[in-house]
Amino acid sequence: MSTVAEWTEALATAGELTPDVVDRIIEAHGKRGRRAIEAVGEQRVKGYRDFTVVVGYSEEYVVERGGCTCEDSQYNLDTEDPDELCWHVIAAKIAPRIDAVDHHDMWYSDVREFV
Repeated sequence: MSTVAEWTEALATAGELTPDVVDRIIEAHGKRGRRAIEAVGEQRVKGYRDFTVVVGYSEEYVVERGGCTCEDSQYNLDTEDPDELCWHVIAAKIAPRIDAVDHHDMWYSDVREFV
């Protein structure tokens, strides 16, 4: 079973989502890994001055310090296990390593007031 450390290292070395890296992510995270790869491919990882935000299917989720505001993170995952991550956190780990973050030079907290 691949770990987060293993696939992030492989991704950093490759600099892109190679078939091997994709396989490692899916091996480590299953359906969550697939959703994360899909989100990155659809440019749904947004970088703001204060947060990284991943656009989900119905909401936006703030990813900060390896945690996420989604219900999956809050209720389903073991916070003591560094390899149990929601798909938003996985996407936020993938995107910067392949230069796929949609950067916004503004504060998300300011943008959120208008949403």
